[in-house]
Amino acid sequence: MPREKTPTDVTVRKRAPRKAASDAIKSVTSFTSFVGPEKRAALIAEAAYFRAEKRGFAPGHEHEDWLAAESEVDAALLRAKSPPRV
Repeated sequence: MPREKTPTDVTVRKRAPRKAASDAIKSVTSFTSFVGPEKRAALIAEAAYFRAEKRGFAPGHEHEDWLAAESEVDAALLRAKSPPRV
């Protein structure tokens, strides 16, 4: 069986730069003034509870539920604060 030729022109894909931690902190800070830290924490706790309920409250996934709920709530708050796209 003949060998396959290796390409001579190799294109290297570069990764997009990651957002700096300071950018993430700025975005969180911007909508905590919009909602308030207590309200944000309450929304996250409620979303985490509903995620756990969907799983049947199986133990061992509390941290995952909290982090997923936090991402979900933060995304919803950012969408609510940003102006509508035209």
